[in-house]
Amino acid sequence: MAAAPLRPTPSRPPGRGTSPARRPRTAALSTLSAAGVLALAGQLLTPAASAGPDDAIAPRPGPYGYFVDAYSGNVEENTTVETSPAIGVLAGMLEVWQPGAAWDDGTVLDAGVHEANLDRNAAIAAARTPAEEDYAYVIDRRHQSYSALDGLGPYAPAFRVAMNAGTTIPDEVPADAATVVHNDTGNENGVWADTGPDTELGSVTELVNTVRGWYTTSNNAKNFYQYPRPFRWAGTEDVVIWSLEPRRSPNPATDGGFPSGHTNAAYLASLALAHAVPQQYDDLVENAAGMGHSRIVAGFHSSLDVVGGRVLGTATAAAVLANPAYEGIRATALADAQQLLAASPVVESIDLSPAAQAEYRDRAQAYRASTVEGFEQLGDPTLPAVVPKGAEALLETRFPYLDAGQLRWLLRSTAIESGYPLLDDPEGWGRLDLFAAANGYGAFDSDVAVTLDGEEDVWRNDVSGPGSLTLGGTGSLALTGANDYRGGTVLDGGRLLAASPAALGAGTVEVSAGELVDATDGTVLVGGDYRQAADGALTLTVEDAPALAVTGAADLGGALRVELPEGTTLEEPITLVEYGSLAAGAAFASFEVTGLAGEDAELVYGEHALVLRAAQDAGTPSPTPTSPSPTAPGSPEPSSPSTPTPSATPGTTAAASTPAGASGRLSDTGAPVGGVVVLTLVLLTLGSGALAHVRRRNAGA
Repeated sequence: MAAAPLRPTPSRPPGRGTSPARRPRTAALSTLSAAGVLALAGQLLTPAASAGPDDAIAPRPGPYGYFVDAYSGNVEENTTVETSPAIGVLAGMLEVWQPGAAWDDGTVLDAGVHEANLDRNAAIAAARTPAEEDYAYVIDRRHQSYSALDGLGPYAPAFRVAMNAGTTIPDEVPADAATVVHNDTGNENGVWADTGPDTELGSVTELVNTVRGWYTTSNNAKNFYQYPRPFRWAGTEDVVIWSLEPRRSPNPATDGGFPSGHTNAAYLASLALAHAVPQQYDDLVENAAGMGHSRIVAGFHSSLDVVGGRVLGTATAAAVLANPAYEGIRATALADAQQLLAASPVVESIDLSPAAQAEYRDRAQAYRASTVEGFEQLGDPTLPAVVPKGAEALLETRFPYLDAGQLRWLLRSTAIESGYPLLDDPEGWGRLDLFAAANGYGAFDSDVAVTLDGEEDVWRNDVSGPGSLTLGGTGSLALTGANDYRGGTVLDGGRLLAASPAALGAGTVEVSAGELVDATDGTVLVGGDYRQAADGALTLTVEDAPALAVTGAADLGGALRVELPEGTTLEEPITLVEYGSLAAGAAFASFEVTGLAGEDAELVYGEHALVLRAAQDAGTPSPTPTSPSPTAPGSPEPSSPSTPTPSATPGTTAAASTPAGASGRLSDTGAPVGGVVVLTLVLLTLGSGALAHVRRRNAGA
């Protein structure tokens, strides 16, 4: 097929004057405590590895070998897909475009993708706002590493001071931008930020500079592919924003567009910062994506260019972060950054509300869209994801409690679907979705066992798959997704927060030790059986009855804490738990109620429901419980407790500590509880930090 027409076009005069300043970016929420991440600088936790077939996460080489091993081959002398990893990892471009001997004699091989690429430039140019144009100008002119600091959100100002980061490019576009090229000269020392022991966070600057150091350029790939910038194609000459007109190169032979160098640099700097500040991981990669997209807005790059820049930057960052030669630099930067965070005031606590989850879904969807930059899924959409060798280095500080194998499973479970232009490279770099990966598993394709000690974290993705989750340690993990993983959930220690109705998946839940917390406004669903041992604890926040709905059998033991809206009265019984059946002799050993308005309460174990009611005198008939709302899928309708219900024998039951003089007593529908020693619940105080301050509606917490 003949090459599409190419012709250089002259610069056009400036269109409009200075536009308003760019919009500030929204800060993300931190998920890890600084103390928890610091554990990685000293020693990594080594929980049990995930089970499953090793070949599912085994790396697969490209034509150049493995990128993390071969990245030093990104030099000018290597000019083939077999010898240059930077060229080879982007070889999917050769399905769209065949470079020629010169910049203007290449051949378009896939007209559909190529035309869609240029059409998107034209569409974005027609719809862009003045604020987007100004942002695109700033990103073009500022040092990319300085711009990457925006991804630190609320911590960015402190990091700029501690790194002595500086720029001479203001947020406002200069009035003479249409005729004068303004270059960023950095801080007073002529660099974007300082290194050295005299700079508080000089180690973080050094890490960024290292990740952007040797063998990380995009120029060798540009010179090989020679895919022209969008303004050099007929029909898209006018896509360049007015403020960057002077930046049009007069020499198209040395001014290739693919891949985008700014996007490559944005991901390199952002992933280096994410290694030192994993609390801001998703904000950092989101900011990198925004920097990349601004290159299309500017008219200096196409969607193919930006996608290529992301792929190259991701692979190169992983290669440098996985290089043992830089272990000391990485560890020092991590420790220094975490020390600064530990001394910083807490900006925002972790939000487990439905609104926060909805915001996450919107951001995750937008980031996923940015990874494909408008292209349709034209290829085979069913190819399994491949996890590149060394890609786990990108997440090792974000999840210090996961081992390398678990990180590889996590990356596989959050990968982008196959079939998009450029993304199906043999190693799998193109399909990594680091925004989703920074927020936990997307599937338990194998059994996952983790130990959190002194840490709190949140996994926000919807988790599917056949595997199970086992949590141990003394920390806290919140699950906020609409999960349907089938292998079950085991709590061996710590706190597991069910922050959505379907947080616990579709399998059996077993609380051997630690505390399971109902952290959602709705009913927490258990798709299988629910078993709680003597060392386990369950906290229920009753907003809608029942607080917990179990499809299968309930075998109850250990401690129960019930949190009611302050001032609640028990004029009508409250259904706490529904279940398909109740194991013989099952009962909590102790319980505590908060929020009652000065009355005693007792538990009544019915055939299909556990009810909380006002304490009754011996022989008083049990009232019918209030009509419960939603049941677990497939569970039978709850029945009223058997009557009469004997009350606890005075002197044999220890009263639970509750506000306003309320007390708790245990009752069973089968026999009196006389002679049963009931232990007062001692609340587990596991973990600290942001999760300890999660708001529970109307519970006074």
